[in-house]
Amino acid sequence: VQLQASGGGLVQAGGSLRLSCAASGRTASDYIMGWFRQAPGKEREFVARIRWSSGLTGYADSVKGRFTISRDNAKYTIYLQMNSLKPEDTAVYYCAADRRTWGTRVRDYDYWGQGTLVTVSS
Repeated sequence: VQLQASGGGLVQAGGSLRLSCAASGRTASDYIMGWFRQAPGKEREFVARIRWSSGLTGYADSVKGRFTISRDNAKYTIYLQMNSLKPEDTAVYYCAADRRTWGTRVRDYDYWGQGTLVTVSS
């Protein structure tokens, strides 16, 4: 599975961005797709996840109510709509895929895309 993330950029605090992650190659209808982020000097952390087949979603507490993960099955693409952005949301955002576990750990995911940088100015 190849993952291509896009949509990052510079935005002011309180603003919005939408990230996209297109999947290609050997895809499976029951993959779990996740978004993670890594701020400078910090470990990569879970942001949100979605199951392709059911659309079931899960979020980190830090983004709940502000971020929304969704998918377009026909396009094999997932999205992360980010609203009410804060400076602490500044990070490189990564999309990831996993076939087995409904997990939130980095090691739960087998496939990773390149990151896309989100910078939120105060």
